[in-house]
Amino acid sequence: MDRFEAMNVYVRVVEAGSLSAAARAIPMSLTSVSRHISALEEQFGAQLLRRTTRNLAMTDEGRILYDRAKAILGEVDELGSALSAGRGELSGRLRISAPNLLGRHVIAPLLPRFLALHSNVAVDLMLVDRVVNLVEEGLHLAVRVGRLSDSSLVARKLDDIQMVVCAAPAYLARRGTPRAPEDLRKHDCLVFSDAPGPVDWRFQSGTARSRISVTGRLWMNSLDALVSASIEGAGIVRAPEWQVAAHIEAGRLRPVLDKYAPPATPVHVLFERAKLSSPKIRTFVDYLVEQWPGR
Repeated sequence: MDRFEAMNVYVRVVEAGSLSAAARAIPMSLTSVSRHISALEEQFGAQLLRRTTRNLAMTDEGRILYDRAKAILGEVDELGSALSAGRGELSGRLRISAPNLLGRHVIAPLLPRFLALHSNVAVDLMLVDRVVNLVEEGLHLAVRVGRLSDSSLVARKLDDIQMVVCAAPAYLARRGTPRAPEDLRKHDCLVFSDAPGPVDWRFQSGTARSRISVTGRLWMNSLDALVSASIEGAGIVRAPEWQVAAHIEAGRLRPVLDKYAPPATPVHVLFERAKLSSPKIRTFVDYLVEQWPGR
């Protein structure tokens, strides 16, 4: 058995969710995929996967192998990148995570040009609205919005996101324009969050900060959809400035409560300190910083 290939197959099976999906992605025959998994289980003397009619679940031993195999495969990938860098070219696969909305609107549009510049590099972009663990999830980079806690990760700042409260002119003509944050309690606020329920909107006037708990008749877990609903007059929405700037310029939305805007929220790209020597990571981070909208 080629143990390295078997580990690669195992990782692909876990990430694909099934043997058949992994076989199609590799590509490899389903029989060969199954044979690799069985060989690993025999080699380590432990069951790695529990097979059901619907999906696969890792055992405790399978989770340990997955984490270690992912790390080993990543190190081999980094070695290939370092050797390629000595020849003046980048190669290998970059695994990146980013918040869903920011990833779709800002990061994804930057990737085609990067891939065109570096034809031997591949990119996996995972869009998730949660804090990821780079090591455990086998990621090279993570774009994160918000204040950073103490961390061993290296951070480079990309931007500051200013949140804007706005509504369609037709809605404001019908319901009036809020003059202070407390006025929002009398309005239809469009609520964005992971789960239904009230959310806090932050405001600041001078040095005084406040939070207003807003509820509304319309909740969604898609800010894109809420902005569209606001344009149609459904209510007041709170969204990043870059997402609504074009709508404001075109007159489809009008900002309100500008003088109560809170401080902007920073955006950073994070990576492990040990990856500072990786040419593909350094090159992509530099590219991201240089090409970030508004620079």
